[in-house]
Amino acid sequence: MNITAQDIKTIAEREGVDREALQKAIASGRVIILKNARRHIEPVPVGGDTTVKVNANIGMSPEIADEKKEVEKAKAAMKAGADTIMDLSVGGDTWSLLKRLLKLEIPLGTVPVYEAALDTVRRTGSILDMEEDALFNVIERQAKMGVDFMTIHAGITKKTLETVDRSTRVTGIVSRGGSLLARWMRHTEKENPLYRDFHYLLELIKDHHVVVSLGDALRPGCIADATDRAQIEELILLGGLVEECRRAGVGVMVEGPGHVPLNEIEANVLLQKKVCKDAPFYVLGPIVTDIAAGYDHIAGAIGGAVAAMHGADFLCYVTPSEHLALPDVEDVRQGVIASKIAAHAADVARGRGRHRDLQVAGARAKLDWEEQFKHLLDPERACAVRGRRHPRDPRVCTMCGDFCSMK
Repeated sequence: MNITAQDIKTIAEREGVDREALQKAIASGRVIILKNARRHIEPVPVGGDTTVKVNANIGMSPEIADEKKEVEKAKAAMKAGADTIMDLSVGGDTWSLLKRLLKLEIPLGTVPVYEAALDTVRRTGSILDMEEDALFNVIERQAKMGVDFMTIHAGITKKTLETVDRSTRVTGIVSRGGSLLARWMRHTEKENPLYRDFHYLLELIKDHHVVVSLGDALRPGCIADATDRAQIEELILLGGLVEECRRAGVGVMVEGPGHVPLNEIEANVLLQKKVCKDAPFYVLGPIVTDIAAGYDHIAGAIGGAVAAMHGADFLCYVTPSEHLALPDVEDVRQGVIASKIAAHAADVARGRGRHRDLQVAGARAKLDWEEQFKHLLDPERACAVRGRRHPRDPRVCTMCGDFCSMK
């Protein structure tokens, strides 16, 4: 691992954890460090007793492919407090965008099967023509470019696919990477190469210190499908792959379910931690209801807070445009802020970060608005809201005016 003793010291101080305990957690795999050997960025720890982290997805689509706009989104996510960025591009000049994103000082993740599928479709017109080597060529090239973590859909196999086919799922396979591989596997009647040749995959990335993010190809796409046999069968398989990664000296985390009703979230987290030997858990949302389109950043933040309170380590944000459209810059900003609220709320529940809340409370008690704004997640918005409605007495706000209890 390209993490120095000074890096460990810096991370421990920043995270407010014991240095020796952090080293042991990294050695055991309970904490992974996001930083490719080729990059000069601040390493980001995920898992264990470190703070809950937030990822922001960006990326071009076949409908809208604007490199400049995606870089703008990434910068907006960083400004809003995202800890990492993932490029999910399936359109435009993907390699050019990847190079531009790697210039930003933040860990970057990718989903290699997207690039392999896109390259194949452009070359032959059909994903069904994808060659197995194409996947590994993309993985190797991205690792050498500096990608810090990769979603690897190794959990969708002939066996787990049969389970899906026998299920009564409402939404089937909603993972884009999972659906691409499923279609390819059904057509070729071959095993998923990401699973069959998993050891080779690890050899390609080990020296670059790329972290494997084991993708949940069979995650539930609606709350009716949550915690079903297909999801759990894949999770058990991923638990075995976690052990293979650790034996090979490769950092690994496990991706979690998408749509989960509130009352099943705790069980999902505890099961993942048990089956996957306390590997860091990376969850999308979870989205707790299917009727919140347009507000799925809120539905996802509710699920994310509960998941992280019970042990999830890494929240993938959800934007207001989830299920509806490619997010714009404002969607990205709102998505990050919503997930940052969820992450902080969970940290507080886990005994971390209360000092910041205390600073805000103290400033409110003193009617010190400027001091209060310094400690907020989104001070710019808070200032803008207050600035639009000026009270007669600058010490108070227009909610209570002279009836302000603090005054």
